[in-house]
Amino acid sequence: MLWSRVTYKFHLPYEHGAITQESKIAMQLEIQVDGDYIISGSSVTKASSLQSLCCQGIEHNFGPISALLAVKKQLVDPKNNLRNWDKGDPCTSNWTGILCFHNLGKDGYLHVQELQLLNMNLSGTLAPELGQLSHLKILDFMWNELTGSIPKEIGHISTLRLLLLNGNKLYGSLPDELGYLSNLSRLQLDQNNISGQIPKTFANMSSVRHLHLNNNSLAGQIPPELSQIFTLLHLLLDNNNLSGYLPPEFSNLPNLRILQLDNNDFSGSVIPASYRNFSRLVKLSLRNCSLQGAVPDLSRIPSLSYLDLSDNQLKGSIPGSFSDLHSLQKLSLKNNFLTGPVPTNIWQNMSFSTSARLKLDLRNNSFSSIQGHLNPPVNFFFRLEGNPVCKNANLLNVNLFSSPLPCFCAAPLRIGYRLKSPSFSYFPPYIQPLEVYLTSSLKLSRYQLSIDTYSWEKGPRLRMYLKLFPSLNVNHSSTFNVSEVQRIRHIYTSWTFPGSALFGPYELLNFTLLGPYADMKFENENQGISKGILVAVAVGGVACAVAMSVIITILITRRYAGNHHAMSRKRLSTKVSMRLGGVKYFTFKEMALATDNFNSSSQVGQGGYGKVYKGTLPDKTVVAIKRAEEGSLQGQKEFFTEIKLLSRLHHRNLVSLVGYCDEEGEQMLVYEFLPNGTLRDWLSGTSLNFGMRLRIALGSAKGILYLHTEAHPLVFHRDIKASNILLDSKLNAKVADFGLSRLAPALEDEGAVPDHVSTVVRGTPGYLDPEYFLTHKLTDRSDVYSLGVVFLEMLTGMRPILHGRNIVREVLSYTAHSLSVSLAKSCLKAPRFYKFGECKC
Repeated sequence: MLWSRVTYKFHLPYEHGAITQESKIAMQLEIQVDGDYIISGSSVTKASSLQSLCCQGIEHNFGPISALLAVKKQLVDPKNNLRNWDKGDPCTSNWTGILCFHNLGKDGYLHVQELQLLNMNLSGTLAPELGQLSHLKILDFMWNELTGSIPKEIGHISTLRLLLLNGNKLYGSLPDELGYLSNLSRLQLDQNNISGQIPKTFANMSSVRHLHLNNNSLAGQIPPELSQIFTLLHLLLDNNNLSGYLPPEFSNLPNLRILQLDNNDFSGSVIPASYRNFSRLVKLSLRNCSLQGAVPDLSRIPSLSYLDLSDNQLKGSIPGSFSDLHSLQKLSLKNNFLTGPVPTNIWQNMSFSTSARLKLDLRNNSFSSIQGHLNPPVNFFFRLEGNPVCKNANLLNVNLFSSPLPCFCAAPLRIGYRLKSPSFSYFPPYIQPLEVYLTSSLKLSRYQLSIDTYSWEKGPRLRMYLKLFPSLNVNHSSTFNVSEVQRIRHIYTSWTFPGSALFGPYELLNFTLLGPYADMKFENENQGISKGILVAVAVGGVACAVAMSVIITILITRRYAGNHHAMSRKRLSTKVSMRLGGVKYFTFKEMALATDNFNSSSQVGQGGYGKVYKGTLPDKTVVAIKRAEEGSLQGQKEFFTEIKLLSRLHHRNLVSLVGYCDEEGEQMLVYEFLPNGTLRDWLSGTSLNFGMRLRIALGSAKGILYLHTEAHPLVFHRDIKASNILLDSKLNAKVADFGLSRLAPALEDEGAVPDHVSTVVRGTPGYLDPEYFLTHKLTDRSDVYSLGVVFLEMLTGMRPILHGRNIVREVLSYTAHSLSVSLAKSCLKAPRFYKFGECKC
């Protein structure tokens, strides 16, 4: 007789007439199989009859599992992020990137609802088995290295709401089947290599609000049928190879806010007159689209703030009715064939606030005159170079100005300039702050400098060309005089710019005098070899000698690195230690004494930066010492970020920096020591009454408010979480760990404040603001969202993400069913909840 032992584990709903969403029992049956019969306890059941029962549960569990394993099989995972995808059930074993939540389906089972694998350095292809995840709501593979085509099977996931595949290397055409995702809210396929035409079936995506297909290789006519998607907010099709005509039907989209079609080839097409009927459009960008015809009258779009029609073949004049665009902030018509007078009523009829700013760029057209008096407001930026009007200096009557005249009809100095180590990787949000920084350093007015062109180089380094314009004086001079050119050149060549943590060190590439400046002669220039050249030669000789010494030292160090590891680490500190005001400098010896030579018994924690030690200084001050791990690629960056930020941040709800150490090849930060650890520790174990929780919440909020509104410069934290909120001896909250912080955009002298920083997403899963996560646009609201997650932790006792459950979605789900009070811990529901300090959790 052949006996085998099989264990089936599956979920059955616990029924009393009906299945409730909160009730289920996990039942495990141990059965013995003898031929065709199953023996369980004293009963004997025919195998075929039980098979139909148990296999229903098995199919529910193993269907998604097999699909996910097929997905993993086609991925290359160099960081082994998906190593736990072979253990247990994806919904109960906390598989990486998979969320199921607590909600049961109508069949009484948990289902995979989110697959989020963004920015994991994954390559390979997308498996067609993704289409078997029939309950999926979010499919996110953003910012990886995926290749291949988009599986048509994804179009079978009728529940899908977010499909995020942008920032990969996907190719092939768009599947028609994607058009049948009727519940889809956001489709992001931008920044890939997708080709072919946009399927007409996309018009069936009746719920989509964001359609991002930009930065691909799509070709052909834009389907007019897209105008049937009345839910559309953003339609981004720029930077493709689209052709044909601009669909006039787009004006029927009642909710459209952004229409972006730049850098396509609509040769011979005109801008439809119907576009004046857009009711809520904020941004219309048709730059470099080979458009012809006239500039249409768009004055009936009251919300329009950004209009870019530059680099086309437009003719005619600027409609005078543009003065009715009271929300306009940027109008770019440069590089067209426009003629006639420039209507000054465009800005004269606008009501400017301290934060509003109008940019009007009319360069390289054929404007011959200015209609009316040129009397721009203080926050007006006007570009008119390359027009015949600039040849008529009599038009510029200085007595008509209520503010300085923007220098648009003058001969500029052109300067080559390079940022050698900027702290950002995306430049547009920093163009205006850099212009403010440069004009301040050169002692020029804000309107006298503009960044003409720029490009990224390896490093990364940022190369750019600047244009410096002379100020308009009573003599109507359109050029700098000799002494002014000499002054500016001296500032650049003598390297006397003030330091900038945001922009880093700079390099002067050229200071070439052309046009009216070509024949300028400066003092001492004809007296043999100048001091500047002698200094340059001397510096060059010393640099060559230093370079040779460095090369020899590197060769010797590499040769003996294996046997002299400790000594080589010590030799790393040959550079001069950095000195900053407001904080104390400690030697390596002082740090070793404070921690008993970094004894393991002194270690109180460890993070991404390195180990944290408790130390005692000679004056008996207890401190926390963060010691960067050797070889950490982020250690140096975090070190300099924190030391520069924290040395000028002072608030009772922020952890204070006491000092730092940067010698012996070591980088250490010395903070005040907070004896009660992190908020995460207290939420995990020790009791906190409601009054304590309230005080901690208020203190945390005050610390973040200081960073956003009072710090100089303003700071976005980027990693607010319970473990980054520390508690002092009286349980006062102090926000800590600024290793991921970013400076907020610098305030401009006109009063305009950029509202976000574009950056690579950083932070901790569960605390990340979804908008920041999706758009890479960091704002102060991103920090507020993360702090809100911390507050939910304090109220519910839940982790942000645990076993497939997301705290925000859990709370939203309970709120939707009017069960929010039941989600709070039992002590917070009691009547004494309202009496501070009495309730223990």
